[in-house]
Amino acid sequence: MLSTETVFFMPLTRKQKQEVIEDLKEKINRQKVMIFVAIDNLKAKEIFELREKLKEKDCLLCVIKKTLADRVFKESNVNCDVKEMKGQLALVFGFKDQLSAAKIPYKFSQENENLKILGGFLENNFIDPVKAVELAKIPEREKLLARLVQSIKSPLVNFTSSLQWNIKGLLYVLTKVKT
Repeated sequence: MLSTETVFFMPLTRKQKQEVIEDLKEKINRQKVMIFVAIDNLKAKEIFELREKLKEKDCLLCVIKKTLADRVFKESNVNCDVKEMKGQLALVFGFKDQLSAAKIPYKFSQENENLKILGGFLENNFIDPVKAVELAKIPEREKLLARLVQSIKSPLVNFTSSLQWNIKGLLYVLTKVKT
């Protein structure tokens, strides 16, 4: 079976195209987020490096021809016009969470100007490149939870220290009265 992880630079037979379409439909049904990137002028080594970073976070990079992507999107009821996008199209699928699939290409694009974020698909809605970058800039879940705990903890710490100050002040006054 032909995998969508393969970079397609050769013509495909009808059977191969059908296999790619079925594979992509399955991935679209499983994904939590899909980010569109242009990989023009990226070297094979850089694409491989990006793929490895994505695999660590249970994400997947699929390089695909726009005509096949357009056909898959129409069959999967994904409302997106990939023919309008500029450059060689690659899809980044996030299967575990929504943030990793956006963060990794964004960080990679900061280091390499040949990778461009073209948009994405989140919760059955197309998101433009600006929204995809905003999604990438959201801190990880652990950092957000740490901020939440800190914001809950802060008023309690301030309250207890103010109570301690009142007791210390009372003790100070009592020691002055005693002497």
